[in-house]
Amino acid sequence: MDSSPSVKIVSKCFVKPKTIPEESKKPYYLSPWDYAMISVQYIQKGLLFHKPPLDSVDTLLEKLRESLAVALVHFYPLAGRLSSLTTENPKSYSVFVDCNNSPGAGFIYATADLCVAYIMDAKYVPLVVQSFFDHHKAVNHDGHTMSLLSVQVTELVDGVFIGLSMNHAMGDGTSFWKFFTAWSEVFQKQESNKDDDLCLKNPPFLKRYIPEGHGPLFSLPYSHPDEFIRTYESPILKERIFCFSSETIKLLKAKVNQICGTTTISSFQSLTAVIWRCIARARRLPIDRETSCRLAADNRGRMDPPLDKEYFGNCLCTLRTAAKAGELLENDLGWAAMKVHQAVAEHSSEKVYQMIDQWLKSPYIYHIDRLFEPMSVMMGSSPRFNKYGCEFGMGKGVTLRSGYAHKFDGKVSAYPGREGGGSIDLEVCLVPEFMEALESDEEFMSLVSL
Repeated sequence: MDSSPSVKIVSKCFVKPKTIPEESKKPYYLSPWDYAMISVQYIQKGLLFHKPPLDSVDTLLEKLRESLAVALVHFYPLAGRLSSLTTENPKSYSVFVDCNNSPGAGFIYATADLCVAYIMDAKYVPLVVQSFFDHHKAVNHDGHTMSLLSVQVTELVDGVFIGLSMNHAMGDGTSFWKFFTAWSEVFQKQESNKDDDLCLKNPPFLKRYIPEGHGPLFSLPYSHPDEFIRTYESPILKERIFCFSSETIKLLKAKVNQICGTTTISSFQSLTAVIWRCIARARRLPIDRETSCRLAADNRGRMDPPLDKEYFGNCLCTLRTAAKAGELLENDLGWAAMKVHQAVAEHSSEKVYQMIDQWLKSPYIYHIDRLFEPMSVMMGSSPRFNKYGCEFGMGKGVTLRSGYAHKFDGKVSAYPGREGGGSIDLEVCLVPEFMEALESDEEFMSLVSL
């Protein structure tokens, strides 16, 4: 953590749902996808705002707490805690959410003696940003004793940062941003004194996916968490935000599709191909060294029948393609883009169900240090989420940032660009020597607008 400048915690409290839904009195069961996440870290994403003219920060904090209590009525599992059932013979470890025996979601107010410009103008994301989030280095299993959701509001000299830490066993990035958006929607309704703040435009679908003939309580073949929980420490990394304008993205997509003689390769697949090739080149990999590229894929629409598009939970997997470094760099950009496109196009409902069946036969837990091979690229998050739609009465956010969680050499997170219109920002994490080489890569830097 960064020692200078420092973030000072001023107050901490818990927020419970404004009203207690009847269904929250029962155990809330998790799906196989959720179980697989039990040893990875919390999702940590947040928005930086210019400080509005306020009567006082206390007023903003009160409104944020009030609207959070209403949002939690719809997302009541986030106010709970994890609970476990274990047996020794046979070995069995089951996890569910206890929504009753919990003080609620965390809410922290902090201050930092720094300006918005300090965050915005720094070439690399300052380490102090990690202090804008609660549950630093926590893994999801810690949700037995820690809140499943924690909000930290950090007041800067001229800004406000709202950082959310959400237990990844409770949901994926799609679910995380559904909650963030819903909370913002409730806040805006309360600001305009609408009395329908308990009605959401897109309420979450909370019932977890349980494969037919199984559950509702799944079990892992262990008797103690020490057998399957691994903490993860990221290496020393440089983290930088690279911005790509909507015009650049449009031209890149057109160029890639023209090279390939097709119209089916998406903007994001085209950009992924660029970053995969350029990071491989920055690493100066031997020509016979395999390098993989993975993308996070939402399976909601790939199920048959599809899951509800408002499904709250994990419904996520990573799609992998790979090549020898030599062929990746000797072939043109279209070749790499087609590899990425094929990985996405071939991801069918049959493949999703195969993965579920595999887990049911032999349950597994993701561990970051084993999940991704060295010298790989992992494209996380998504530019499709309406992240800048979360305003909280302060206008559009200035920028997005993330916490310590899930960062390793080759981790790339994709965000919508602030300008909208199809622009994309990439948060790239690399060890210092590879970042320096990427910044000297003409193909890559010619596309970067900032």
